[in-house]
Amino acid sequence: MTMDTARRFSPEGALVIETVPRWLSALDTQLTRGAQVEADFSGVSDIDSSVLALMLHWRRKAEETGARLAFVQVPANLGVLAELYGMTFLLERPESSGMTA
Repeated sequence: MTMDTARRFSPEGALVIETVPRWLSALDTQLTRGAQVEADFSGVSDIDSSVLALMLHWRRKAEETGARLAFVQVPANLGVLAELYGMTFLLERPESSGMTA
């Protein structure tokens, strides 16, 4: 995982049911009031449907803290899973954020 000054969070490796629990609190320190954070999935090697629960958890944390969170460089198969489970809203950019992919 890396975090640069632009608040780009980059999980790496597999985001699957066995690894998701260790990522639950990974963004907690970055999701502060007014923060604009991008979770960049370009370093993710494997996913399963449990990543949707992780993304929902992160999105809820962002809403609770007043941060803006966007998911970028999302693998195509994650988009398919989000559509299958009716969770494409997770892939939408936060409104009025000024964030760019």
